[in-house]
This record gives sequence, C-alpha cells and structure tokens, in this order.
Amino acid sequence: MSAAADWFAPAVAEPIPAPRRQRARERPAARQARAPRRRAQRRVRGHVVWMIAFALLLTGVVAVNVAVLRAHMAVTHLENEQAQLQARNETLASELSAANSAPQVELAAHKLGLVEAPQSDTTYLDLGRP
Repeated sequence: MSAAADWFAPAVAEPIPAPRRQRARERPAARQARAPRRRAQRRVRGHVVWMIAFALLLTGVVAVNVAVLRAHMAVTHLENEQAQLQARNETLASELSAANSAPQVELAAHKLGLVEAPQSDTTYLDLGRP
C-alpha cells in the first residue's frame, strides 16, 4: 500500500492548474479600424481641453480690462470734481480779495457814518516810555 500511496501522492499534493482563458483574438482588420478611432477621440478631447483653457484665459483678460476701465472712469470723475473745486476756490479767493480791498472798506465805513481823520490832527503816543 505504501507504493500505491507514493504513486498517487504527487498527484494529490499539487494543485490543479487553472484553465487558461483563451483570449478572443480580433481580426486584424477590426483592430486596425479601432486604433485610429481611439487616436481621433484623444485628439478631440485634447482640442476641447485647449479650447476651454483659452476661453478661460480670454474671460480673465476681459475681466481685467473691464476692471481697468472702471478704475479709469472713477479717476476721471475724481479729476473733474477736483478741477471744479479748484475753480470754485479761486472764485471764492477772488471775491474775498475784492471784499478786503481799500475802496470796499472805505465804502463800508462811509455807510456806517465814519469819516477819515485829517492827517494834520493826527498825533502819535509813545506808550513804551513814561
């Protein structure tokens, strides 16, 4: 019995190999027809990605240009307002200067009943000495 057990032992100890899957072999014509389609699909996908990237880039450029235009308009508005305020300040300074002129002061004094003192009646006091 020992010889019979030895004869069957290797067959029992080794696992049975799994059956190999047979790959369904495509015909060469079908394989060749599928390869260009895959390449074309990859190419189209690449073009779409680049088009989206350029669209985003152009959108960013337009957004920056709009922001610069708005800033320029704000600066122009402030410059116009500054010019108007400077013109108004010059007008007010001119009116103040005219109001403080000697003829205007004399006219206002005469309206109040004041008269100019004659120079011959004018005396000076020195308050610094006793």
